[in-house]
Amino acid sequence: MPVATPEQYAAMLDAAKAGGFAFPAVNVSSSQTINSAIQGFAEAGSDGILQVSFGGADYLAGHTVQNRAGGAIAFAKYAEEVAKAYDVTVALHTDHCPKQHLESFVLPLVAASEERVREGGLPYFQSHMWDGSAVPLAENLDIAKELLPRLAAINVILEVEIGIVGGEEDGISHEINDSLYSTLEDGIATVEALGLGERGRYLTALTFGNVHGVYKPGGVTLRPELLAEIQDGLQAKYGTGKNPLDLVFHGGSGSSAEEIAEAVRNGVIKMNIDTDTQYAFTRPIVDYMLKNYDGLLKIDGEVGNKKTYDPRAWGKVGENGMAARIALAAEQLGSAGKSVSA
Repeated sequence: MPVATPEQYAAMLDAAKAGGFAFPAVNVSSSQTINSAIQGFAEAGSDGILQVSFGGADYLAGHTVQNRAGGAIAFAKYAEEVAKAYDVTVALHTDHCPKQHLESFVLPLVAASEERVREGGLPYFQSHMWDGSAVPLAENLDIAKELLPRLAAINVILEVEIGIVGGEEDGISHEINDSLYSTLEDGIATVEALGLGERGRYLTALTFGNVHGVYKPGGVTLRPELLAEIQDGLQAKYGTGKNPLDLVFHGGSGSSAEEIAEAVRNGVIKMNIDTDTQYAFTRPIVDYMLKNYDGLLKIDGEVGNKKTYDPRAWGKVGENGMAARIALAAEQLGSAGKSVSA
């Protein structure tokens, strides 16, 4: 199937909310990881979300230059073409974009999509994330208020982060402390600033102890019940239905099945997976390299084995490993077997 239209993406999110499940959102940074992710979605029979950060877009453009907007558009065009061969639908999203990278990452992509839509086409991305976690909440929401109508005009969804995700991603670090927990007051401020969909659809990454990366048991305290407290408080204040906010689970790698299930029950419809899939890609390649070193290296005057060191040989090993991890995520999140293309 082709990459999702804005209407199909909205249908995916609506189905997840109504059905009480979430779609995996997988960070990619190369054609190999794009292929791996779509393969994993297809193996699970699940629609899914491909996402790229500013660092991933930099790498896609060529690691010796910094052309993240170009790298992101190259990602979108590549995904649009290869996704046609699969029987699931994928949506495209840009991940964390802090304030200092708006001018070089998200805003040029929005402008490119605006031009494409004016010409009768579809936007390059179905959603964009503005990460205001490093600035005061008032400033975070002011910037979101500027972005929301502009994105809504081209039928693109905004994602905001309300709170702080700990750990490190693409050089952006936050301490692991009590600041990692959003409050009902934060949720109310978000609704007052952005509405409840009437001004444009948005996804909300509330924080409940989330961290990027994987930590040993006991190193992180997740409180997914906090999501229910905020959702219930908003429902009571605004007279909405259950789970008024469309939630995103950031820093989901390494979370227990119970924590994931509770977060989904409390309104998470998109869960980001990065660290686990990176490991799932690299681990089998390491195994391949160690077991086949004598064919990979030209030892003692020998010539090695071209079939062994061909990047396609070891690349497929990594792609299969990553795809299997993504298929598992779809099972855990309840999206396996669920597709708008079915």
